[in-house]
Amino acid sequence: MNEKQRMEGQLAAAADPSDKKSEKDYSRYFETVYAPPSLKDAKKRGKEEVRYHKDFNIPAEFQGMGNNRKFYIRTFGCQMNEHDTEVMAGIFLSLGYEPTDTVEDANVILLNTCAIRENAENKVFGELGHLKHLKKERPDLLLGVCGCMSQEESVVNKILKTYDQVDMIFGTHNIHRLPNILQEAYMSKEMVVEVWSKEGDVIENLPKVRKGNIKAWVNIMYGCDKFCTYCIVPYTRGKERSRRPEEIIQEVRQLAAQGYQEITLLGQNVNAYGKDFADLQYGLGDLMDEIRKIDIPRIRFTTSHPRDFDDHLIEVLSKGGNLLEHIHLPVQSGSTDVLKIMARKYTREQYLELVRKIRAAIPNATFTTDIIVGYPNETDEQFEETLSLYKEVGYEAAYTFIYSPREGTPAAKMKDNVPMEVKKERLQRLNALVSEMSAEAMKKYHGQTVEVLVEGESKNNPEVLAGYTRKNKLVNFKGPKSAIGKIVSVTITDAKTWSLNGEMVEELQPAEVK
Repeated sequence: MNEKQRMEGQLAAAADPSDKKSEKDYSRYFETVYAPPSLKDAKKRGKEEVRYHKDFNIPAEFQGMGNNRKFYIRTFGCQMNEHDTEVMAGIFLSLGYEPTDTVEDANVILLNTCAIRENAENKVFGELGHLKHLKKERPDLLLGVCGCMSQEESVVNKILKTYDQVDMIFGTHNIHRLPNILQEAYMSKEMVVEVWSKEGDVIENLPKVRKGNIKAWVNIMYGCDKFCTYCIVPYTRGKERSRRPEEIIQEVRQLAAQGYQEITLLGQNVNAYGKDFADLQYGLGDLMDEIRKIDIPRIRFTTSHPRDFDDHLIEVLSKGGNLLEHIHLPVQSGSTDVLKIMARKYTREQYLELVRKIRAAIPNATFTTDIIVGYPNETDEQFEETLSLYKEVGYEAAYTFIYSPREGTPAAKMKDNVPMEVKKERLQRLNALVSEMSAEAMKKYHGQTVEVLVEGESKNNPEVLAGYTRKNKLVNFKGPKSAIGKIVSVTITDAKTWSLNGEMVEELQPAEVK
């Protein structure tokens, strides 16, 4: 019996309705199947076996579990969380549940959580507080917390002590166990906790309910092995595990046959794809070189780490076609000294050299990035280096954040002598620069005719359509509803800081899309 089977046996015992464990005992039980983040232990995890399963199916005893029941999932966080929600929705439908857009109408509510910043966690705790009245009104309602927060011991202990309205907690490695977890929650008088400290396996053939039929996420790998000192992801998502290329290629072919216009290859560190393969030399560049031959108009990928952005990937991207020229390349800081204590393992100069190589191969490439300000002990001079790097690269947009300590990460133990008012002032200055440079980049589009993948009606005006260019610029324009889901030509008439307005010229035929 392996570790996972033993844990499953323990969890099944915990779900026994006759089990009268005290809260104290239950907390102790949780600790037997989960360990808090440990950098030392996590860096040893490469030796652990990761199994590859192609045979996921809904066991017969769970068929029809969801008949006359509805589910609601609220998603917090990144694209990987969005993808996980698609999988969980697929499992719910396979069990017979129906989706609902309101918590009031739901029989099961899941909060799919993010742990990347403290603010994200606070939103979840606030939501749990708001949902307490529903549980009192409808005791048969199941309320669950899943996702990255569930992988943090401190979070789970807080839920156990404070939020007794929660019925189930499960982590990122065992989403495929959702039918079992639901069954245990229906039967158990205790909160069902199933969080695996062991790395997740790779599970194929999981059902998915994608949002719309225009754009799709295609997960190509799981986890991250970079251990940046501020980041909780390597602990919540586990070691890097790549899907086999044939499975990914088959999924993309199916999406093309279904008429999808754009796919995004997804991973916590997507550039590290294939590095864990023991039987072949095959990386992200190889995968994209094969996928670009599939008849799908647009292919993106996210999120990149500069350390793994190799020359072969650049060479493949330079072939263009359906490989888009928008590069999201998180830098986090423009200071080599700060990058060193972040454990990013590259210098300012190495990052700029990578940008230079990409631009040499792809002259029309546009760059966006992620930046953290107020890292422990960041000086004024180091922050100025970030501003100067932003100008030197010429980014067209950025996600910017004030540093948020995450319990269990090395950075959380660092002395932080940067006052919050200083951090906020730096973020304000950075955001002013981001806005200024975005506005300048947008001005260049005035009068140009661009290709726009139309995603639907504008959020602010149903008479206006909205979509994105190859370089990920939002475009609003008037046009027929028949254009939704298609790539059309739009001439830009007005450039704003974050979006473009235009007039539709024509619909492009598939053969014209380049």
